Amino acid sequence: MSKICKEDIIFIAGANGMAGRAIKKTFIKNGYNLLLTPNRSELNLLDLKAVQKWFTINKPTVVVIAAAKVGGILANTKEPTEFLLENLKIQINLIETSWKNGVKRLLFLGSSCIYPKFATQPIEEEELLSGSLEKTNQWYAIAKIAGIKLCDALRAQYNFDAISIMPTNLYGPGDNYNPATSHVMASLIRKFYKAKKESLPAVTCWGSGSPYREFLYSDDLGSATVFLLENWDPEAINAPLNNKGVPHTFLNVGSGFEIKIKDLAKKIADLIEYKGDILWDNRKPDGTPRKILNCKKLERLGWKSTISLEEGILKTFESFEKEQII
Repeated sequence: MSKICKEDIIFIAGANGMAGRAIKKTFIKNGYNLLLTPNRSELNLLDLKAVQKWFTINKPTVVVIAAAKVGGILANTKEPTEFLLENLKIQINLIETSWKNGVKRLLFLGSSCIYPKFATQPIEEEELLSGSLEKTNQWYAIAKIAGIKLCDALRAQYNFDAISIMPTNLYGPGDNYNPATSHVMASLIRKFYKAKKESLPAVTCWGSGSPYREFLYSDDLGSATVFLLENWDPEAINAPLNNKGVPHTFLNVGSGFEIKIKDLAKKIADLIEYKGDILWDNRKPDGTPRKILNCKKLERLGWKSTISLEEGILKTFESFEKEQII
């Protein structure tokens, strides 16, 4: 029996971002029509009083938190205060207000960066807080960990039905292509598109290109989000357990496929038919050396990624080219 229904009023916080757009798309595809998707001008998530008033008026019964201040290594390094403060405020405002207003089910989007820099690979959920974080994104990671733990605390103390998911590196239509704040996939797509368009002889990429990363296409995230809202009950007999036999309240969501950044750059260049040289700036940081999620617990519940990296890159590039984000 589904944990949510078509009559639920579903609030997608961050519905205009890449993850939120994909989640909204999946809800609509699955027949959910009572969706609340206010933009920033309609609801300032950093303003607690505004959030409380909005909940009182609109009365959502299900809440999905896809809203966050996000960015790559450069953005995290330049704005540590904003990455910590803004994400903490967004999460606390939404989670606490949802609980106090009787929301029946909440899903919080975390991030795979919550795990230690040198976590055992593939990374299981049990690795959380087992070691030091990667310094280049620790501010964002700490905020996300606080969100997960707030959901856990409310479930343990007040039986509030809050669950969390940890998606791996996301990409897809609606991504952020700003060179100062983008993540690796969007950054590479933009670099190679610009180089091809302007017939540049070479593209210079950050770091050594040696780290490995796992990527998840945004539509797969949307599919996983709705699937888990409908089907995952941490209190059920068959619910995933941690290595101490305690039910999980957060699960990894990934594709199960990893690729070296150097190979990713080559793949993007080949797919968009860029013929120039690819150079690497070793003065720039690499970040975590390897990061792939263990998603066996999610797979046992019945969900698995279906969109290949090649298919996802081509779809993302088509969207990027159509919007001419340059």
